[in-house]
Amino acid sequence: MPTQKLTTEILTAAIEGYEIQKARIDAKIAELRSLLTGGPAETAATPEPAKRKRRKMSAAARARIAEAQRKRWAASKVQAEAATPEPPKPKRKLSAAAKAKLVANLKKARAAKAAKAKAAAKQTAPVHKKPTAKKAAVKTAPAKAAKKAAPVKKAVTKKMAPAAAQAAAGQ
Repeated sequence: MPTQKLTTEILTAAIEGYEIQKARIDAKIAELRSLLTGGPAETAATPEPAKRKRRKMSAAARARIAEAQRKRWAASKVQAEAATPEPPKPKRKLSAAAKAKLVANLKKARAAKAAKAKAAAKQTAPVHKKPTAKKAAVKTAPAKAAKKAAPVKKAVTKKMAPAAAQAAAGQ
């Protein structure tokens, strides 16, 4: 069978043809079933599902189930009440005197740290050597011009923490 290019028109025509054939076949099946059972004809395409018969429960059984459910609810309520935590204690607050004491201790500790850092800086400071007499070098004109054109660097100042600056100023 040679392969042909199937277009949407050809496919829709094929579907319609098969649906017509299916309808004819369903009609024939329904006729045969009606002859077989002697009842009304049903189409094979839409069979209805068989409905189950509902089970009946006695009033006593319903009462037992209801009572058991009430017991379960009561037990869960008791557990929920027992599990409820007590309200949390109020947050503790510092008195003004205690807060002032903490602030004073903190200032003292910062000052001690700053003093220790200052002492360490003094010990590690380089020892100044005596200035030696420099030999006068003969400068040429291009070297002088290059020196003048070079930008001048400013000295960088080290920033200190406010508490450390106050401690250094107080001494």
